[in-house]
Amino acid sequence: MKRKRTIHQIEEMTAYVFLSPWLIGFLAFVAIPMVLSLFYSFTDANMLTSPQFIGLKNYRNLFSFDDTVSLFWKTLYNTSFYTFVGVPLNIALGLFIAVLLNQKIRGLGVFRTIYYLPSVISGVAVSLLWAWIFHPHFGVLNHLLSLVGISGPAWLFDEAWAKPALIIMNLWGAGGSMLIFLAGLQGIPTQLYEAAELDGASTWAKFWKVTIPMLSPTIFFVLVTNIIGSFQVFTSSYVMTAGGPNNATMMYVLWLFNLAFQQFNMGFACSLAWVYLLIMVAFTALVFKSSPAWVYYESDIVGGRKS
Repeated sequence: MKRKRTIHQIEEMTAYVFLSPWLIGFLAFVAIPMVLSLFYSFTDANMLTSPQFIGLKNYRNLFSFDDTVSLFWKTLYNTSFYTFVGVPLNIALGLFIAVLLNQKIRGLGVFRTIYYLPSVISGVAVSLLWAWIFHPHFGVLNHLLSLVGISGPAWLFDEAWAKPALIIMNLWGAGGSMLIFLAGLQGIPTQLYEAAELDGASTWAKFWKVTIPMLSPTIFFVLVTNIIGSFQVFTSSYVMTAGGPNNATMMYVLWLFNLAFQQFNMGFACSLAWVYLLIMVAFTALVFKSSPAWVYYESDIVGGRKS
């Protein structure tokens, strides 16, 4: 009995040893910083002097009628526009490419690699590349438009076109969504397509009645992850525009970064971070709440619980 207890203790210690790198990293870089940020959100912390407790003042300042609150709503609008326009386009393009690459054609592996590679390139490198592409005078995009007689806009230098330019650039990484959709497509049972063909379904009907319902769990996963990722957009606006012109691309996280590490207003930045966390949780919860109405699983369809 004592020997068994000793072996059990050794196994526990071994498990903790292997888990320790993750546990230390989680505590040092996630748990402790989150607790500290919550504390600092109730203080007047500037990273240079000792923080002074001020209660809910930072949170009240968010909704006061001054320049701060106007920038709060501006950055929230910019990030929401980027998310709710960019995410559907990214999902649609990723799904379109995945459907094309799910066919039996020669050189399929090469095409899959080509479409996926852009999504693994560093965000800074991609931002610098697209900054040149969007250049109003020397950029490739406006040059191509000029070949068909179209005078291209100023893109990143134009308030009206700056956010659409960032959204277009975001489509560069659609290969990540494509790979997930491709895995989902290959997991759809072929028997469902065969049954649809026996019923005389067209290609378009099979896509809407079989592919989309069976792929809805994958769409749900990609939607949630893309929403969270888009709400945290930072690199593109930081590198390409620095939030300009006239705050047209000042995203929420970029504003938070400027407050914390350029203006050293750490207390207010921490309160912004926690408000933003609640906003993201709320939107994610809405997506989860809506999922029973449009997310289908094979057991639901076979069992007849959804139509």
